Amino acid sequence: MTRIEGRKADHINICLNERTEPGHSYWDDVKLVHEALPEVDWDSIDTSCTVLGKELSFPFMVTAITGGFEGAVRINSNLAEACADMGVGMGVGSERAGIEGVETESYRIIKDAGVPLVIGNVGAPQLVPQKGKRAYTAEDVAAAKDLVGADYVALHLNFLQEVVQPEGDTAAEGCYDAIRSISREVPVIVKETGAGISPGTIRRLEGIGIRGIDIAGMGGTSFSAVELYRARAADDAVRSRLGETFFDWGIPAPVSLSLADTDLPLIASGGIRTGLDVARSIALGASMAGAAAPLLEAAAESADAVRKVLTIIREELKAAMLLTGSPDISSLSKAGAVIIGETRQWIGGMKEWM
Repeated sequence: MTRIEGRKADHINICLNERTEPGHSYWDDVKLVHEALPEVDWDSIDTSCTVLGKELSFPFMVTAITGGFEGAVRINSNLAEACADMGVGMGVGSERAGIEGVETESYRIIKDAGVPLVIGNVGAPQLVPQKGKRAYTAEDVAAAKDLVGADYVALHLNFLQEVVQPEGDTAAEGCYDAIRSISREVPVIVKETGAGISPGTIRRLEGIGIRGIDIAGMGGTSFSAVELYRARAADDAVRSRLGETFFDWGIPAPVSLSLADTDLPLIASGGIRTGLDVARSIALGASMAGAAAPLLEAAAESADAVRKVLTIIREELKAAMLLTGSPDISSLSKAGAVIIGETRQWIGGMKEWM
C-alpha cells in the first residue's frame, strides 16, 4: 500500500472508530417556527429542487468521504448506487490518488452510476508547489472531473487538516490566484472541510468564476481530530499537540451560512445529521445541505443501508416542511428561524468583528 493509500485508509478507520467531532451541535441552536395550522397535505409536499443546474429529489448530497484505496471501492459503489436511486448528489473524496495514478477504481465506479449531481475533489493546497511537489494544473483538475464523470470539481480548502497532518502541505500563497485561473477552464465550486468560511472570504470568491460554495463549517467531523490520531500513531509530539489545540477550530456551519451574503449557491455541511438540520439550513439560505459522517457506517455495509439513512433524512425534512407550513422547498426557504445559544453568540461576535 502506498503512502497515499495508507493515509486514506487511516482516515476511514479513524472516522469509524474515534471521536472526531467537537461536541456541540450548532444546528440544534437553530429553531424553526412551528405552524400550528399548516394547511399543507403530507402527500402533496414537494421536496424536489434544482441545485447547480441539476434536478434532485430533495436538497441533499452525500459530501466527500473517500477514494484512492482498495477499501474505498465498496464504499463509493454503495454510495453511488443509493444516491442514484434516491435522486440526491454525491461528492467524492480527494482525487489526488487518481490524478497520480495510484488507485483509480474507487473513483471510476461512480462515473456510470447515474447520480444526478456528482462533485469531484481536488485540494487547493495542491494547486501551488509544495515542498518540491509540482502544482496541479487546470488539466489535472479536468482529469479529476473526467475520472468520476463529475459535473463540478470541489477545490477544497483543507489547510487546518494540512497543518496537523504529519506529511501536510502547508504552503498557501498563490492558492487564490490558482482557483481564479482554474475556474475559467473547469466548472468548480469551493469547499471548506470542516472549519467554515467567513463572509470576507466569500466576498473574495465572488466574481472569479466559481459556481458555488460548500461552507463545510465547524461542528461535524474535525480533520484536525482525524490527523491528531494519525500523529499520535506516528509518535509525532508536535503534530499531536497541534491536533489537540485546534480540535474545535473554525466557524460553526450555521454561523457561516447565516452571515453569507452572496448570490452563489451555498451548500451547507458541517454537523448536518438529520432531515431537520437540512430544513434548518434551507431556512437560513442554503441551496442544499450535505453530510458525510451519518452515511459512512452504512456505506461500509451496503447500498440498501445507505438508502435507509437517506430515506430517514428525506422523511425528517418532509416532517419539518409540514410543521412549518411549507409545501415546497421555495416556501421552506422563507420559513421562520430563531437562533439561540452559542450560535447566536457567535453571530453577534462576528457582526461586531465585521
